[in-house]
Amino acid sequence: MSSHVPSVSRPSSWPSSIVFVGIALVLAALPLAAGAGNYFLGLLISALILAGISLAWALLGNLGGMVSFGHAAFFGVGSYASALLSAKLGLPVLLSVPLAGVIAVGASLLMIPALRLSGPYFALAILAYSQIFRILATELSWLTGGAAGFQAIPQLPTVLGLDLASRSGSYVLLVVVVALCALVYALVRRSLVGTALRAIADSEDATRVVGVNSMLLKAWMLALSAFITGVFGALNAHIIGFLEPDYAFSGVWSVLPIIAAIFGGYRTTFGPIGGAVIIYLFDQVVAKSIIAVGHQILLGFLLAAMILLAPNGLLGLAERFLKGRRDAEA
Repeated sequence: MSSHVPSVSRPSSWPSSIVFVGIALVLAALPLAAGAGNYFLGLLISALILAGISLAWALLGNLGGMVSFGHAAFFGVGSYASALLSAKLGLPVLLSVPLAGVIAVGASLLMIPALRLSGPYFALAILAYSQIFRILATELSWLTGGAAGFQAIPQLPTVLGLDLASRSGSYVLLVVVVALCALVYALVRRSLVGTALRAIADSEDATRVVGVNSMLLKAWMLALSAFITGVFGALNAHIIGFLEPDYAFSGVWSVLPIIAAIFGGYRTTFGPIGGAVIIYLFDQVVAKSIIAVGHQILLGFLLAAMILLAPNGLLGLAERFLKGRRDAEA
């Protein structure tokens, strides 16, 4: 076993991860270079919000081996936390956003007892937590505005001459944040912690025998996943400028990231990102034009087809195709 450890923890993982992130940034710059309009940039902004949550979900699902149906809890907590910190306490938006991620981590600590559960029991427990937070946001109307909503959320500021509140500015900011999260995901995957987490996912009892603290590692992964989701919830709140509980804690923020991550390949670094962009654009551009009401049903068919044809997701399908071509040429 020890002979495999150095291969996943070498510093050489840094350069390859940075190269991949650099390529992703170049590709992400293409819409701006092509002069994409505000409508298309708006779609990409929403897709990148979904991509960030999908990465956070994949961190928990792939490395931690925990399927979550409750990421809406972290998204909603992050949304309200940043909105309240900036609007009521007057904190700078770029400070309130990471603080909102920290507050989402605090919310995840309340879920630590659920880590003793596994499989569908853990998934249902996390789902219950998200409903509790939604109810709290509705009932604490003196703080959150309740069902009437919370308005006048400060916009993103201008930094180095770039107006982050504009469509192009928000897009650039989200591209950078998603790339950083992808880099974190890649580095955690290749670290000793990532190796231990994958071992826990395969056999938690076996890892306990060799002295691995599975509860501590899973709690750390839950906290990291919550932080990332909370940050994207905060960014989304400042971009749209309005919140209400049914939106902030909507089940969409729990279900769509799962669909996107599985569709793209949640066991890879860039699978959740590519899956989120494709799924969201397909839903908004193609599915809506075919079925105006209930268009999400087409996502179900698309996901079912992907699972049947390529259980490892879109990137897995691409790798299999390329491998087949190489074998044919050989």
